[in-house]
Amino acid sequence: MHKFFVLPEKIDYPNIYITGEDVDHIVKVLRLRKGDKIQVCDGNGNEYICEITSSDKKEVICNIIESFKNQSEPPINITLYQGLPKAQKMDLIVQKCVEVGVVRIVPVMTKRVVVKTEGKDLKNKLERWQRIAYEAAKQSNRGIIPKVDNIMDFKEAIEDMKQNDLIIVPYEKERLRGIKKLRERNDIKDVAIFIGPEGGFEDKEIEYCLDNGAIPVTLGPRILRTETAGFITSALVLYELGDLGGEI
Repeated sequence: MHKFFVLPEKIDYPNIYITGEDVDHIVKVLRLRKGDKIQVCDGNGNEYICEITSSDKKEVICNIIESFKNQSEPPINITLYQGLPKAQKMDLIVQKCVEVGVVRIVPVMTKRVVVKTEGKDLKNKLERWQRIAYEAAKQSNRGIIPKVDNIMDFKEAIEDMKQNDLIIVPYEKERLRGIKKLRERNDIKDVAIFIGPEGGFEDKEIEYCLDNGAIPVTLGPRILRTETAGFITSALVLYELGDLGGEI
């Protein structure tokens, strides 16, 4: 069943009103018509099975058949702080991290970032990343649409991370401490993961991270690309502390 998100104010029980780009997708791409059923989420974890009652170029109206709570959101809130990579790599990072269960993604300018982040180009990138997050949230049956924040500089990101219970920095020079160590703690709810861009962090950046409470961890003996390190780390955290991997 196809899934869509709407703002809570678009729900006027027993009706739901879908507007914007999703109208074209429903009517012209999927060719859904009156009587077809879809799933709608309000972005706050409330899900609805609906039947389309009418549609035109601007709006699709649905009637609520069933409502229930989304059960897909992880018990651990992960924010990924990602050093900006080159080319289209951020698209993949956003998509896969949303699928895994990350709740927030923050692009970060570090010393080795070479991407231009100015004016209209930046605005277009942020809009594209948020759209990718939206599509990934639909595909993976998320109960929320993870937010892609505006770009932060390095020190601004470090300060923002401090609101979390734990800050993890995968670091190739860390040989012993791994994410398995997290099993010893039962007080973690909010986790920050900081991933460097191509070329990694400079030594002074790592020192600054550690001075501000970050914990370096190893991801094993192999060096991962920046576009894979984020969702691999997130998956490991959710395996150890969250809902990946089952209960037994």
